[in-house]
Amino acid sequence: MPDLSAPPSLSERYGPRYRWLLLLSVMVGVMASIMSSTIVNVAIPGMSHYFALGQERAQWVSSGFMVAMTVSMLTTPWLLSRYGYRRTYVGTMVLLLAGGVAGGLANDFSLVLIARVAEGLAAGVVQPIPAIIILRAFEPHEQGRASGIFGMGVVLAPAIGPSIGGVLVDLFGWRSIFFMVVPFCLASIALAYKFVPTTAPGGALAARSNALDWRGLALGTIGTLCLLNGLVELRGASQLQAAVLLVSAFVAFGFFIWWQKRLAGAGGEPLMNLGLFRYRQFAMGSVVAFIYGTALFGSTYLLPVYMQMGLQLSAAHVGTILLPAGFVLALTIAGVGRLADRQPTWLLVCIGLALLAASFALMVVLRLDSALWLLVLFATIGRVGLGFILPSLNLGSMRPLAKSLIPQGASSINFLRMLGGAAGVSLCAIVLEWRLAAHGDSLTTAATSAARLAAFDEVFLMLAALCALAMCAAWQLRESRGANAGHAANATSPNDAKPNAAAQPKAD
Repeated sequence: MPDLSAPPSLSERYGPRYRWLLLLSVMVGVMASIMSSTIVNVAIPGMSHYFALGQERAQWVSSGFMVAMTVSMLTTPWLLSRYGYRRTYVGTMVLLLAGGVAGGLANDFSLVLIARVAEGLAAGVVQPIPAIIILRAFEPHEQGRASGIFGMGVVLAPAIGPSIGGVLVDLFGWRSIFFMVVPFCLASIALAYKFVPTTAPGGALAARSNALDWRGLALGTIGTLCLLNGLVELRGASQLQAAVLLVSAFVAFGFFIWWQKRLAGAGGEPLMNLGLFRYRQFAMGSVVAFIYGTALFGSTYLLPVYMQMGLQLSAAHVGTILLPAGFVLALTIAGVGRLADRQPTWLLVCIGLALLAASFALMVVLRLDSALWLLVLFATIGRVGLGFILPSLNLGSMRPLAKSLIPQGASSINFLRMLGGAAGVSLCAIVLEWRLAAHGDSLTTAATSAARLAAFDEVFLMLAALCALAMCAAWQLRESRGANAGHAANATSPNDAKPNAAAQPKAD
């Protein structure tokens, strides 16, 4: 008999629309976290002048954020299990808010760096949460549409953020960039107290006995730091230091995997559940996510450099060319999200990777006298490809997982994507410098040349080849017969968000 004296759950109070209100609530916070990661780049010149920084120290504003965000993604399942959705989500928004305010008020660069690391920690924890909600609170036939709507809102943040940030820097200085997240954080906290449930994933009450895998977190952090710094050093003169750092990264990640296996074998709760990779679709999806992250973040670095240093376009032209492609990406995600409810996700991911590869390969036809509309077209084709991949990859990779593994799956696949992205930026920079030297050119020379364009073309072809390689893994996302029944078994209704531990005592 149900307890008639108990207060109604959130899903009972708001009805079928509750799951959409829940998704909107976390979407606002994720938009704030993504905006904080992208718009700070427009403030780096002003910040460097204010604090009298060299390029190497100024770069840590972005690098510190990236390392903190990448590693903290692995802690999301533990935080959700221990503290539940609401406390975890509100805690990350408070940390993001504090980082924004502290960074905007800081008069010392060390405080700015600490604020950026705090923002990165918050951004890393919050970003896997929407994927968990979509797979736990929505029926299978609604998951694609939910992913599309969420993705459309999220990609508009990096598309519009830098443009607004540039105006704010011109009007109010670099400090205004940090304060941009404040209204988003306040709105997300208000929405969280109204719509985000207090329970842990699956409706189970938060368990306070399990301990965080601190050794795994330390090894993951050391590995990520050594990898990123080693790749940066490869671009410098100290090859020995780069080699030492990269070997250290390899050793740290090796010990990380060994410790995760040992902890799981002893009945503990590892930071990354390696049992996830026994699911073929998840394992292949992780490969796609890593390569996709490499190509996406690498191209995000390469395209503006190519336009300005290769094609001799102004910074204003670069923003004008990329902004329409950002809006096309948002619209594509919304449309493909609906397709993901009816079409195989592996097919949508393969189409997206093919379009992304075509976008990179087509760049080789551009010359100094080429029409700008061709550049806009090629960039837009790539963004359409991204629109096919973004709402489909998580669904195709994690639908086969047991419900209890979904939080681990979301954090692990996001971690691998960000790790690939961090490596992609350095990879493109290293290969570009190598090919420029091979062609007898350098970016320090003001004027461009046919040799410089040839070097850029070879890097674009490398990215196209990476996308083609990812298609081989994406093909393995195909579902076996009877998968639809498995989807129904793994899916949950919005009622899983009810604060009733008895409903599913073993869900998590």
